[in-house]
Amino acid sequence: MNTRFPNRYLPYFLIGPMILVVLLFFIVPSAQSLYLSFFRVNTLGTRSIFVGFNNFVRLVTSRDYLNSMLVSLQFALMVVFSGLSLSLFVAVVANQRLRGFAFYRAMLIWPYALSPAIAGLVWGLMMNPNFGLGALLLRRLVGINFNYLTSSLAAIVFLALAATWKMFGYNIVFFLAGLQGLPTELLEAASLDGAGSWQKFWKVTFPLLSPTTFFLFIMNTLYAFFEIFGLVHITTQGGPGQATNFLVYNLYQDGFISLDTGFASAQSIVLLMIVASLTFLQFRFVGQRVHYL
Repeated sequence: MNTRFPNRYLPYFLIGPMILVVLLFFIVPSAQSLYLSFFRVNTLGTRSIFVGFNNFVRLVTSRDYLNSMLVSLQFALMVVFSGLSLSLFVAVVANQRLRGFAFYRAMLIWPYALSPAIAGLVWGLMMNPNFGLGALLLRRLVGINFNYLTSSLAAIVFLALAATWKMFGYNIVFFLAGLQGLPTELLEAASLDGAGSWQKFWKVTFPLLSPTTFFLFIMNTLYAFFEIFGLVHITTQGGPGQATNFLVYNLYQDGFISLDTGFASAQSIVLLMIVASLTFLQFRFVGQRVHYL
């Protein structure tokens, strides 16, 4: 059924603000970054020299940048798969109709309300090897000396845990919405056929949740690449060594610390292409396994 507006210009008026926001905050900055990526700009930004693809050549031949790309991919895999798995498990438990679970579900959501910088501050204080309660409990209860300031492995695990916790509430909200929207007749039919709890989840619930899981898969991937700057800047600042120097933080260092604007602009274009390619691959291969009612 086609919807007709009383005024032919009303649809354009309604979508106009969103188009303006996209133009001002995405299209124009992206075009400016693409333009600057072909130049070498001096520190004050008063002079630029056209260098063609030289900035991109520097990227693919830079060992530090390639290491940053590898570390970012490892981090994204850790955050996406561990975050979605744990969030789905907790959402299934929180979806039970038990007394007091409404308050419990509300408390699960609040970490998403914190900014990445505040989340980084909380985890940095909690896991500080000198006085952090979390690090102290690990050392005394299980004998693990967890020091994210000196150990490369501990640093990336620490950031993955903090990033997963930050997105925990966001993932749970969508999983809970998906679980509460499932048709109960299918689950009842599976029970009548003798299916156990695990069989009902794996054969009925999880396939029906595939649209929600696919959406969260994409959103968590974008988060792992773009929105972890605050966590890194507050806690590890790319260290120890280059262990947590993710793409977005490497871009910040080159663009705002070293003031190499052209080189940083090239990194922003490459980062955009990487995430766009990953999103395309997700739609191309993972999207085929999504089942819609």
